[in-house]
Amino acid sequence: MKISVFRKEHFNAAHRLHNPAWSDEMNTNVFGKCNNPNFHGHNYNLIVKVTGEVHPETGYVMDMKVLSDIIKENVLDRFDHKNLNLDVPDFQSLNPTAENIAIVIWQILKEKLDKNLEIKVTLYETERNFVEVPA
Repeated sequence: MKISVFRKEHFNAAHRLHNPAWSDEMNTNVFGKCNNPNFHGHNYNLIVKVTGEVHPETGYVMDMKVLSDIIKENVLDRFDHKNLNLDVPDFQSLNPTAENIAIVIWQILKEKLDKNLEIKVTLYETERNFVEVPA
C-alpha cells in the first residue's frame, strides 16, 4: 500500500515576469504589475508530497528530517530572500512564473529523492494563487 507524507516550508523571494523577446508594451499588457522593472516579492508557501511504500523496518515512507534537510539545502538556501531573476541561475533564461518555479523545485527534489518515491510540489504564490507539479 502506498501512503503520502507532506512537508510544508516557506520562503520569500523577489522576481520580475518578463519576456525579453517582447516589447515593453507587450510585457506590460501580459504581465501587468508583475513586470515591474524594479521587481516585486512574494511570501511563498511550499508543500512537498512524497508518496511511496512504508518501509517495513522503519515504518517511514521517508524520514521527515531527511526530507526537511533536502528541501532546506536544495530549495530554501537557493531561493529564500533572493531575487530569482538575478540571483538564481535556474532563472537566468527562464521566466520565474509560479509554474516555472514549481517545475524547477520538482526537478531539484526528484534528483535528490529515492527513485521509488513519487513527489508532488504545490507552490502558493499568494493565499489564493497556487500551482502543482504532479508526480
